[in-house]
Amino acid sequence: MTLDKINARLRAANLGVTIEARGKGSLLSLRAKVPPKSGDGKDLWQYVPLGLRNNPAGLKRAELEAKKLSVQIGLREFSWADWVEPETPEPDTVSAWIDRYEIEYFNRRSRTPKSETTWRTDYRQPFAQLPPDEPLTPEILRRSILETEPDTRNRQRRCMAFGRLAKFAGVELDAKSLRGKYSPKRVNPRDLPSDKEIAEWRDRINQENEAWGWCFGVMACYGLRNHELFHIDLERLRDSPILTLTDDLNGGGKTGARRIWACYPEWWDEWHLWNIKLPNVTGKTNSDLGHRVTNQLKRYGFFKPYNLRHRWAVRTIEFGIAPELAAIQMGHSYQIHSDVYHHWIGDEVHQRAFDIAMQRSDRPLPP
Repeated sequence: MTLDKINARLRAANLGVTIEARGKGSLLSLRAKVPPKSGDGKDLWQYVPLGLRNNPAGLKRAELEAKKLSVQIGLREFSWADWVEPETPEPDTVSAWIDRYEIEYFNRRSRTPKSETTWRTDYRQPFAQLPPDEPLTPEILRRSILETEPDTRNRQRRCMAFGRLAKFAGVELDAKSLRGKYSPKRVNPRDLPSDKEIAEWRDRINQENEAWGWCFGVMACYGLRNHELFHIDLERLRDSPILTLTDDLNGGGKTGARRIWACYPEWWDEWHLWNIKLPNVTGKTNSDLGHRVTNQLKRYGFFKPYNLRHRWAVRTIEFGIAPELAAIQMGHSYQIHSDVYHHWIGDEVHQRAFDIAMQRSDRPLPP
């Protein structure tokens, strides 16, 4: 939304009112033919101050005020008493802008466990690093960004959050130039348990608690995120080793509904994953659910459940499953999949794919 586009709409509607940004603070005013403040004489082209700033929120409100003024003029009901110039513009502190941006953010999406978690992690946490009572300026935003280490997830998150806040508030900030070259960390082979060790861990946990043994087995077999245990279509899993994740009733699934093939399918059968034994775990958000799973598995000595997901991804490479398909089943982009797991594709994987391609009866032949 720009000032020119709004004024074009006002002219097209023949309202006789335009919006202008005036003064050092670029405060918005309406310009229209209205009676002099003295009350005597003919209508004159005059400015009607609004005390709104030239930013997306201010422009949206100004367009409504322009329509209101046009109606008053048309009905000969205009009175300067209804348009007293504010002594100060609307609050422009960091905290005020964050509050307004939060309202705008949830005007564009429903409040669900998923969106609440995204707001808390990707926006509220970076915003908490800003001085709440200071005016929102490019200098404050830039200084906070530069407090983070270059090429880190923290730097990337602040650039994203501050860039969107600045755009909303009409503050000039080139956040993209400060983002750096962060990419997800590659998985270190030494950090991952072997499949033999995973099976041993599953058996050990299952002996102590069958419900958590079932959870461990499902996470290992399907590469699930912790909280996704609680978004499984359990009825389908009873009948098929293809697991279906549902976008739960509150829209809480991180990436929506998708299907995942067991890798290994033998685990679905040997570990009786079709015999559902999901523990009774509660949590308001996916983050809450995920922490409860992590804490529970720690009790049994297994400290990094996300490594089960990494191991599933690496296993698909060893099986020769196309990375595009594995990425879809994992619920993330091919770019992320490539950044994290591409270096696992060794010569033996390339050779296996090449041999299969060369053995196809319909492959191209030399001329």
